[in-house]
Amino acid sequence: MSRSPITTHVLDTAIGQPASGIKIALYMQVQSGWQLLASGITNQDGRITDWLNPKTQLDKATYKLSFDLAEYWQKQNQTIFYPSADICFNLIDEGHYHIPLLLSPFGYSTYRGS
Repeated sequence: MSRSPITTHVLDTAIGQPASGIKIALYMQVQSGWQLLASGITNQDGRITDWLNPKTQLDKATYKLSFDLAEYWQKQNQTIFYPSADICFNLIDEGHYHIPLLLSPFGYSTYRGS
C-alpha cells in the first residue's frame, strides 16, 4: 500500500480515542520562512495519510506540522490551554516519516512513529 511520505495521527489520551476533525498544515522551511506543502483534517481514526502523493520526493530539510487545536477542544467542552501545537522535525533520509501527536487538555507529546 502506497502512502504519503509524511503521515500523522492524533490521539486524545484524556479520553483514549483518536482525535478527529483537527486541521493540520504541513510546511517545509525555506530561506524566506515556511512554505505550505499540504493541509488536511484528521479522519475518524485521527489520521492524515494521503496529503502528499506517495511518489513525492521530499528534500532533506526541516519540516513543520502545525496542529490547530482550538476548535477540537471547544467541541470537547474543554478549556483551551493549547490552541495550537507545532512540531518541527528534520528529514534525514528518504524513509517514511510518521509524526503522531498524543494530546490531552493540558499537555501533548510526540515521537517518530512507524
